[in-house]
Amino acid sequence: MLRLQTALTLAVCCFSVFSLAQSPRFSVSFPSERSAQPLDGRLLLLLSNDPGAEPRMQIDDTARTQMVFGVTVDGWKPGDATTVDDSAFGYPIRSLKDVPEGDYYVQSVLNRYETFHRSDGTTVKLHMDQGEGQHWNISPGNLYSKPQKMHVGPGTMASITLDQEIPAIPDAKDTKYIRHLKIQSELLTKFWGRPMYLSAIVLVPEGFDDHPNAHFPLIIFHDHFSEGFGDFRTEPPDPNLKPDYSQRFHISGYNRIQQQEAYKFYQQWISPRFPRVLIVKINHANPYYDDSYAVNSANVGPYGDAIETELIPAIERKFRGIAKGWARFMYGGSTGGWEALAVQVFYPDHYNGTFAACPDPIDFRGYTTINLYDDANAFYTQGAHKQVPQPSMRNYLGQTLAQQQDNNAYELALGDHGRSGEKYDIWQAVFGPVGADGYPQPIFDKETGVIDHKTAEYWKEHYDLRAIIEKNWPTLGPKLQGKIHIYVGSADTYFLNNAVYYTEDFLKSTKNPPYDGEVKYGDKAEHCWNGDPTQPNYMSRLHYNTMYLPKILDRIEKTAPKGADLTSWRY
Repeated sequence: MLRLQTALTLAVCCFSVFSLAQSPRFSVSFPSERSAQPLDGRLLLLLSNDPGAEPRMQIDDTARTQMVFGVTVDGWKPGDATTVDDSAFGYPIRSLKDVPEGDYYVQSVLNRYETFHRSDGTTVKLHMDQGEGQHWNISPGNLYSKPQKMHVGPGTMASITLDQEIPAIPDAKDTKYIRHLKIQSELLTKFWGRPMYLSAIVLVPEGFDDHPNAHFPLIIFHDHFSEGFGDFRTEPPDPNLKPDYSQRFHISGYNRIQQQEAYKFYQQWISPRFPRVLIVKINHANPYYDDSYAVNSANVGPYGDAIETELIPAIERKFRGIAKGWARFMYGGSTGGWEALAVQVFYPDHYNGTFAACPDPIDFRGYTTINLYDDANAFYTQGAHKQVPQPSMRNYLGQTLAQQQDNNAYELALGDHGRSGEKYDIWQAVFGPVGADGYPQPIFDKETGVIDHKTAEYWKEHYDLRAIIEKNWPTLGPKLQGKIHIYVGSADTYFLNNAVYYTEDFLKSTKNPPYDGEVKYGDKAEHCWNGDPTQPNYMSRLHYNTMYLPKILDRIEKTAPKGADLTSWRY
């Protein structure tokens, strides 16, 4: 028996050594020329079998993604090697040991973290946006290696040097119609313990400089981080532009369509009868995402108050806004749709109407396909003898493009502690409380999907927009009457119509007062339908700046107080 036990022990040990030898291992370092100081961050190893672009440009949460494996580094010294092996969390393949043997283009990127000593007493390490909108693959200051083609298989051992650095992004220049404003926020600087900024891209009307006494209504176009007004083009479409194919919209020549529609908007903008208003995109990228969701948050900071009390007044002072609630409106889609509704709810007197298209979940019973209050698991529906995986993305035919577990595994590969810079992590950061470790308290376990219902109650109390509106309708209703407009496709790619159904049920039931707004659904329309039945879905985002204006002008005429400025901006 002793001999048998010894033999078994030796066999297990030999198998373990053999297994370790079989797993690919990559030794990654950076030279002191890139940083003489130790660095913190998320080290990402990327493998691709597609030579069409650098591997760092081929990572996403769709079926076409290439492979990413991530490990967190703290105090990583120049010249020291960090090993990336089968302990790294990978997506879409969980471990390096499971990578099919073959030839790959291999690259590594360090998404650098900064240490923040926040005013709430917590210390956290996060990647600070560098003017790119929180994209680790193009963020200035991040280190990366040149792609190497190599054979990856059992026993592979390779060295990688992060000898490249992503350069800084130059400041955007003002033009006749597009202006820029950047301010340091006192509220956010105090919260984060270092200088923090807000900025805006302002589309000024035709004749803005020639009418110095005119003051204008203000429209906030809520969106993700924006480098400019891409939907505004002063030149005709480029005749030499090679048409591309849009995977998302299943159409050829989408880039040509975008240029044509952007030029059409410019022609409308300068026409004699077009309304003279300010259209503004605000940039509020932060250490968790490319966007703060424009509300106050325990983890992200007082962005709502900072935008409303610091940025908006600065915009209206510099660009001659009317600076009254009756003359301010909002619209946006997806993240911007949630913001457009949330800001109207949390600051009801600041705005006279909101147009929320395909909003992120506005009722957490419809957190995409998850009911955070009643479901036990975010990834599966549990039956008597089987689990049914829950989808997170689809097309209009109902075909599943991704599952809930897929999206969250992708985020785990990019960063632990909610540091991926992706959508589920920012929802968790904005909507949730601070966890014991100083990072956002998880709403569910990203590996098992088990939901934390105590945390879900916090979400409901603070950020479930339908629940907040319903609970406070006796006092909030009079301030919101006639202001709420919601649009979504019945086949929204991310199931965002589910939460709208729940919200509409309540809004239709309102009395004293009735909500007097509108909720509309686009038949078979995917993400991000915005309410125009005459436009195909792929054009919807290009029409925000024109399609709501008639309703905005009508609202101004009906609600502007006596003596309000209704003429200076009508030239």
